[in-house]
Amino acid sequence: MTLLIGICGGSGSGKTTLANMVAQHFGHRSSASFAFDSYYLDQGHLAASERALVNFDHPDSLDVALFVQHLRDLRAGSEIAVPVYDFSTHSRTNDVHIVDPRPIVVVEGILLLAFPEIRECLDLTVYRDCPEQTRFDRRLARDVAERGRTPESVAEQFAATVKPMHDRFVQPSMDVASLVTLFSEELEDANLRVLAEIIKLQAAVDA
Repeated sequence: MTLLIGICGGSGSGKTTLANMVAQHFGHRSSASFAFDSYYLDQGHLAASERALVNFDHPDSLDVALFVQHLRDLRAGSEIAVPVYDFSTHSRTNDVHIVDPRPIVVVEGILLLAFPEIRECLDLTVYRDCPEQTRFDRRLARDVAERGRTPESVAEQFAATVKPMHDRFVQPSMDVASLVTLFSEELEDANLRVLAEIIKLQAAVDA
């Protein structure tokens, strides 16, 4: 059986690092991981100026139906073809990433727990809490280095959409998560707590 583990948190909260730590603990033969970010809707049909106006921090920007179908496929024992999204053009590429139904599959994303239909598919939900300034600093460094953004554009987007959407859609996920890890908690300690919960789930399944 495939256990589906969901890790949520604001942009720059450390959720991807935590998700990778969990997957690495079980090894590639027993686990897999992928991001909800891969399921942004293709905006290739829009002009470049119009793409820049899309609010990618709003739930409507994501292909939830495909993501949920893929979670169900993994649960049923089928491999999935995860889209590969090009953040520089805001469009899907022709490539896909194949994910096999391993015993542990970890998924992560800022809006992962904003959708009841996704939460229903997950066996364990984790929220990684993190202060706003830390999240902004990490996002700034990432977007400038990896996505070709200017510091000014990152700051403008954070103020215009990232912060208000976080407050409206992401932060409430803390109240519905089955486990919350705090910024004051070392990632290694958070990882151990998540692993302990997964081991409990595995024991319950095997019982």
